[in-house]
Amino acid sequence: MKTYEDLEGDGGSNIIGQVVQLGEKLRSRLDRIKHKVALMSGKGGVGKSSITANIASCLADRGYKVGILDADLNGPSIGHLLGVGNDLKLETKDEGIEPGNGYQGIKIMSMDMLLKSEDTPVMWTEEADATAVWVSTMESTAIRELLADTNWGKLDYLLIDMPPGSDRIDNIRSLIPELAGAVEITIPSMLSQHIVTKSITKNNKMGVPIIGLVENMATYVCPHCEKEGKLFAGEDVQKLTERKEIPYIGKIPFDTRVSQSKSGNLFYSEFKDSVTAKAIAETVDNIENFIKK
Repeated sequence: MKTYEDLEGDGGSNIIGQVVQLGEKLRSRLDRIKHKVALMSGKGGVGKSSITANIASCLADRGYKVGILDADLNGPSIGHLLGVGNDLKLETKDEGIEPGNGYQGIKIMSMDMLLKSEDTPVMWTEEADATAVWVSTMESTAIRELLADTNWGKLDYLLIDMPPGSDRIDNIRSLIPELAGAVEITIPSMLSQHIVTKSITKNNKMGVPIIGLVENMATYVCPHCEKEGKLFAGEDVQKLTERKEIPYIGKIPFDTRVSQSKSGNLFYSEFKDSVTAKAIAETVDNIENFIKK
């Protein structure tokens, strides 16, 4: 796998010419992973990465072997959430690049791990007038390499933390045609519901199975008495799922301890008896039930 420095500004150094060779390697990797699940939101700022990390924590707690691909190349955060930063020296072995080993043994591959420092931005080219088509091609190739060159080993679940935007599923579906499905994530605000509806519609048109919709920050939990109160004014998210005819698989309250958890210590594992952790566990139950159908 090329490092970020290899890619930056030089057009990828014949990276497109390697696509055919990557195909067989990619297929070999994916064949060892039972279930591939995309987690997406359409809109940023709804807590998608945090939900992804805590779903992974719950699955790992149940004895599953779990990996996370951080497909949000320009805003990666999974490594930070699971305590794997860019100070980790990636190791190349005969089987490929060794992924980061996060909390609870969750395997991680993220663009963050390829950057020089925490504050280094991802710049696909030094040219200020780079076209959107060129940048999109570079992003697609990078995702392919992250999937194909990483030695994921045998996994029960590979969770794919998608970037905002309904168009990003195209690339993932082309790389992983056997995608188990997509989990859509929203918050109760009308704007977020409006945007996630577009993502749902896109998945339906693409033939991507929709596992269901998760309502994050559905309520807030009082840190003293654990009573729940309304956090957002908006239409009932369950009505959206009824209108779009998809399952409503999770109603997750906001707990201030989520943001207070230290890097690498996941909320679900730390506060397993909390109202929010129990809601995460119910969401995972629904994901498992969908996949077992």
